[in-house]
Amino acid sequence: MSRHIEILRTTLLHGPSMWTYRPALEAWVDIGDLEDCPSNTLPGLYERLIAWLPGLAEHRCSVGEPGGFLLRLREGTWPAHILEHLTLELQGLAGQPGGFGRARETSRRGVYKVVVRCPHEELSRACLHAARDLLLAAIEDRPFDVAATIDRLYQLADRVCLGPSTASIVAAATARGIPALRLNDGNLVQLGQGSRQRRLWTAETDQTGAIAEGISRNKDLSKQLLHACGLPVPGGRIVASAEEAWEAAQDIGLPVVVKPLRGNHGRGISLDLNGSAEVMRAFHVARQEDDEVLVERCIRGDEHRLLVVGGRLVAAARGEQTWIVGDGRATVGALIDQQVNTDPRRGEAERFPLETIDLAREPAMRLLLERQGLSATAIPAAGQRVLIQRHGNVRCDVTDSVHPSFARAACLAARVIGLDIAGIDLLAQDISQPLESQEAAIVEINAGPGLLMHLQPAEGQPRPVGEAIVEHLFPAGEAHHGGRIPVIGVSGSRGTTFTARLIAHLARFNGLKVGLASTQGLFVEDRCIMRGDCSHAATARRLLANPVLNAAVFENGCRSILEGGLAYDRCLIGIVTHAGQDEDLGDHDIREAGQVYKILRTQVDVVLPGGAAILNADDPLLAGMAELCDGEVILYTIDAENPRVKTHVEQGGRAVMARDGGLWLTTRDDQIRLCRLVDIDIHMHIHNPLAGQGESCSILAAVAAAWFLGIPREEIHSGIETFLAELSVVLPPEGGPHDTLQPAGATC
Repeated sequence: MSRHIEILRTTLLHGPSMWTYRPALEAWVDIGDLEDCPSNTLPGLYERLIAWLPGLAEHRCSVGEPGGFLLRLREGTWPAHILEHLTLELQGLAGQPGGFGRARETSRRGVYKVVVRCPHEELSRACLHAARDLLLAAIEDRPFDVAATIDRLYQLADRVCLGPSTASIVAAATARGIPALRLNDGNLVQLGQGSRQRRLWTAETDQTGAIAEGISRNKDLSKQLLHACGLPVPGGRIVASAEEAWEAAQDIGLPVVVKPLRGNHGRGISLDLNGSAEVMRAFHVARQEDDEVLVERCIRGDEHRLLVVGGRLVAAARGEQTWIVGDGRATVGALIDQQVNTDPRRGEAERFPLETIDLAREPAMRLLLERQGLSATAIPAAGQRVLIQRHGNVRCDVTDSVHPSFARAACLAARVIGLDIAGIDLLAQDISQPLESQEAAIVEINAGPGLLMHLQPAEGQPRPVGEAIVEHLFPAGEAHHGGRIPVIGVSGSRGTTFTARLIAHLARFNGLKVGLASTQGLFVEDRCIMRGDCSHAATARRLLANPVLNAAVFENGCRSILEGGLAYDRCLIGIVTHAGQDEDLGDHDIREAGQVYKILRTQVDVVLPGGAAILNADDPLLAGMAELCDGEVILYTIDAENPRVKTHVEQGGRAVMARDGGLWLTTRDDQIRLCRLVDIDIHMHIHNPLAGQGESCSILAAVAAAWFLGIPREEIHSGIETFLAELSVVLPPEGGPHDTLQPAGATC
């Protein structure tokens, strides 16, 4: 028997799909002859998998409780299902947990669709392939280096996924229903959509001014401005040579601090210097980090970092010195590796709150050792305590201990520099006591401060700094609509292009700046910025990044949903025009009307509670979608006697219908004729001899959307007239799946 698992293809689903609301990776997997080998027929498979990946014991699977997957594994399940769980487990071990997964067989024997939550396409693909290799090794009882695989995937996640600080902000935004869009391969993220968006880069936002950031990088200028506003800062001056540094030290008064004028992470800083040799050597250390060097008075006290967001203190942490203890055998370098770098909070990647100590790249630490008569290769006596690092280990939460006077000083310092988010570094003997009662000073102001010390403190409780930043960008109670612009999605197996174009025209006619992603192209207002089919999520989502737009319309055919998901997470209006099998989707193993229904219901599933689903009541298959909608449901019909519409209206719902020669807006208490059908029909038949009932239905759907948006009836009527009057038609090729109607005024 040939035992192989072949990954035939993978598809990134950028947004909601028939599988899940979140981004996912869909893989087609051929398990070959293993179709005849459920897990309970493979000796030792269960034992090897649980030994290699003990975290599988927490997987619930369809049983719905921890251990559920292991029960399925013991009783017998197929390799594709096992592959799903192994992929999810490896993603979690790479630091990107996500519980959603599915494995479903296709109509082809041995071929399955395996779907997993996807934090990043490259990482999920790597985890999928690693899971396949691990599973085959377990089936064939071959060795497999699990630790090396996890380490490789962890490093990949560090490289391609959002850093932990940015991720905490995105998570806080998501929890508040604010959409997020990653704009580059780094940590540049957009919160919100279109004209209501805000941007951030880790802990810098679009409110962080370039001038303020420039001031914060210049320690001397920062001190001057802070001192002018009455804030305590250590006296000091910029020097150009080692000799001048010693002269400055004598003028200022010993002990002193020597540090680079510009720098971060505490590099190049030497503290508590008392002699000329120490000061002059420290000058050269600082000079390696910046051309300009600052000498300032040394303030006794503990190092603190106070995080100010939007003029409010939201977190504070205290630093600790780093020591090693000699054993009489190991060198200083070896003791650092044994006693310091083994701390799980230390590492090279951004996810670690503390950096690995490498003396080769830390001249300031080497100087500190020399002042103690030691070097990296020296062997301290047994029990001898050696100071390795005076500063840079800010990791103990003290938020609840900060005296109001320190909080006020920190907030004022951020305001003086001009930063909306600032990390205030200060020295104090006791931050719980009044500032004026002790010798304390602000030593540095940081733009784009790190957040990990507050998210993952070594002592004390984590602080919700991500939530604070989101609240700063989107204050509760203000009319920012959760950063969302009106998003209208149009799905269905026919009439979607016409409907989407007409809705965009009506919204633009009403004064909105509208973007449109359709099978004809990508449009910003009436300008085509990209030709061809732009309904795929990867292209369509570009509209949401455009800060000019205050509304967006998206055409979503079945194929675009299958091949990329939706371009948005939620929408204000979701329209489904038809659920027929007009398009051949056999390459996706979609062969039945029920499968088409599952694809198109995605559009209704994502309607916001304050939004509306607009459904074609003349399509019986769509009737069941009404109960899936979190918001209002508006039906439209060309059959005035449609019983579903009558019941819907009687129960207080709204409907748009064609009857008695007119187009009517109908509620239980009112019926208003918008226009005569003959006006629409004349235009339709003049410009498109093949047009008929399908386009008339599309007009009803567009009218329902405009009605829900609150566009006045007169403007809806006039907008339809101008749209149809300007309409030029390019008939689709024979058998083409999409109508290709385009207003004459649009330019590409």
